[in-house]
Amino acid sequence: MHKSGFVNIIGNPNVGKSTLTNALIGEKISIVSPKAQTTRQRVLGFLNEDNYQIIFSDTPGYIHKASYKLHHKMLEYVDDAILDADILVLMLESGQPEIDSILQDKINNLKVPLLVIINKIDISNQEKVASEIAACEQKFPKASIFAASALHNFNVDTIRNKIIELCPEHPPYYPKDIISDRYLRFFVSEMIREQIFYQFEKEIPYHTEVVIDYFKEEEEIPKIGAVIFVGRSSHKMILLGKGGSAIKKLGMKARENIEEFLGQHIFLDLRVKINENWRNDPNKLKQLGYE
Repeated sequence: MHKSGFVNIIGNPNVGKSTLTNALIGEKISIVSPKAQTTRQRVLGFLNEDNYQIIFSDTPGYIHKASYKLHHKMLEYVDDAILDADILVLMLESGQPEIDSILQDKINNLKVPLLVIINKIDISNQEKVASEIAACEQKFPKASIFAASALHNFNVDTIRNKIIELCPEHPPYYPKDIISDRYLRFFVSEMIREQIFYQFEKEIPYHTEVVIDYFKEEEEIPKIGAVIFVGRSSHKMILLGKGGSAIKKLGMKARENIEEFLGQHIFLDLRVKINENWRNDPNKLKQLGYE
């Protein structure tokens, strides 16, 4: 008997969906940062064993009011994840367990198994968590409810085992020798974007997009060229920094992470270009990979 199914993880921004996805798979599939809305696209990661293939789908954080076309596209990814799930995982944050009523209605209308994860219990307290579990039992009477800390791997094994138990019988959907549906260029661009979230404040991370311009793997030291698109000239100046100091720091840290990921040294060239209104232009979003 072989099991295979799509396990889609949804929830509010910054509740730990990407951290949980990485912990469940045991590989870093999704970038993480302390800032909300780091994840912009659906990212599939595969947990492969002889008798099962679990396809985890990390999704952007659910926001009810979309300000830009980019946000609308991100909401579409969440809606798709709800509809095509074999198992749905709703992540909540202890201390802030509320979700949008529209999202709750969508979840309660589903016929597939539901897991509700109350995350970040390491920064909460036992009494509060117990109260939140009781509230979830009222809101989601058919759900399996878990308290967890994805960051510290607490209860992750139990959650994984429950998912395997609930997964339907099916042949593998993907080859067993890959761990994601994404190509190498995507992961490299995401590692650069991750560092933008870590190194820059306020609106800068949300106004940038990274595209790999070239990836010359045949070189003795692979050469990677990336373009960081920004919406305004002022954002470009901040990314570059005085005398290019900011872009140099960004490139150094991104290169270190990419080298660790690839297991070899690389040459990384970063350029910053202005792409006005990219977040609100459907054609530009499509060109940037938001299908």
